[in-house]
Amino acid sequence: MLDSVFSLLGGLVLAGVGGEFFVRGVVGIARWARVPAGIVAVSVAAFATSSPELSVSVSSALAGNPSIGLGDAIGSNVVNIAFILGAALLLGDLKVDRGTLRRDLAAAIGAPVLTGLLLLDGELSRLDGAVLLVVFVAWLTFVVIDAWRERSAVGILGEQRHGLALLTSVVGLAMLVLAGRLIVTGASAIGEAAGLSPFVVGTTIVAIGTSVPELATTVISRWRGHEEVGLGTVLGSNVFNGLFIVGVAASIHPIAVGDLGPQLGLAFGVATVLLAVPTSTGLLTRWRGVALLLSYAAFLGVQLWQGGGH
Repeated sequence: MLDSVFSLLGGLVLAGVGGEFFVRGVVGIARWARVPAGIVAVSVAAFATSSPELSVSVSSALAGNPSIGLGDAIGSNVVNIAFILGAALLLGDLKVDRGTLRRDLAAAIGAPVLTGLLLLDGELSRLDGAVLLVVFVAWLTFVVIDAWRERSAVGILGEQRHGLALLTSVVGLAMLVLAGRLIVTGASAIGEAAGLSPFVVGTTIVAIGTSVPELATTVISRWRGHEEVGLGTVLGSNVFNGLFIVGVAASIHPIAVGDLGPQLGLAFGVATVLLAVPTSTGLLTRWRGVALLLSYAAFLGVQLWQGGGH
């Protein structure tokens, strides 16, 4: 058991550091290549912070236990909005441009709805995975077209020298891959010892660990006065998790569902995004943060209550 704890803790540390390295490196390469910053903020940064979830999902699917990956993707989406955004709002009210977030808010709500519909037959098949990937490509295409058209400038810290940026991104990606393996190994053993199902292990222990990069991005963006970067990144990350990562995992290994756990998790995911929709004036208040944190506590309670294995 002690080895499992060290494996999990080591994975969490690597996920946080690797995610930060990867974000800095990829953004630095994009700046050197003169790619519009809007594309980087909405797509590359979101992908970078979702890399731990991707690593976990692929590793668990290849190991024949894709329920951990599905649970991680669903749980991470709830963590991103309910816990990370909720905690950030406790630091103060957040003013955002609601118009620029309209597309990503709709996608963050639509992704879990689509996944829930595909799960009605009790399984995410390889065909279902392909459907999710096709929808993801369509969404990403719109993101790139809009970002290129707007050419919006978003300040995210990145390495300016392209050689160092490339090295940083490669090192960060390697750390994220190793982090995924360590987290799967440690969390699976701990969850099994606690009598939790693989899905619940994914939605709780693993999801918190793989959401460390989103937490770092959100906190840093608030410190630097770029609040929309944090909200945009967690929304983009949710779309990546719900469409791309679940789609890849299901394409590798069909995911059979034996209870209502995934549907309940998806419902929480939709509810938390709805709580994060700004007012008509673009304001998210501290009280919205309290509501989000309470919803996360309820999510954890439901997961642990129904998590006695299957």
